[in-house]
Amino acid sequence: LLFLAGQIGKNHKLGVLVEGGIKAETKQAIENIQAVLQHHQLELDNVVKCTVILSDINDFKAFNEVYTKYFTKKPVRTTFAAANLAANARIEIDVIACK
Repeated sequence: LLFLAGQIGKNHKLGVLVEGGIKAETKQAIENIQAVLQHHQLELDNVVKCTVILSDINDFKAFNEVYTKYFTKKPVRTTFAAANLAANARIEIDVIACK
């Protein structure tokens, strides 16, 4: 099992959150997760559990539109809302992957 720390929609090359709202941040957070997984010779299909934290639960529908394009194997997911995410992010996602 590989336990990944939470990822936000931060462009690590530029050191800032991506612009464009919840969809853009979701896409970037998942791409950050992909990069870490690839470093460990894994991919999104290896993810068995996701925990998603939204700063506003009203963003769920827009977030889910992006999320379901990437996580086609539908790993188990817990989603909830919490205020004051790191760097004023709209979303944070952590995952557990299995080789």
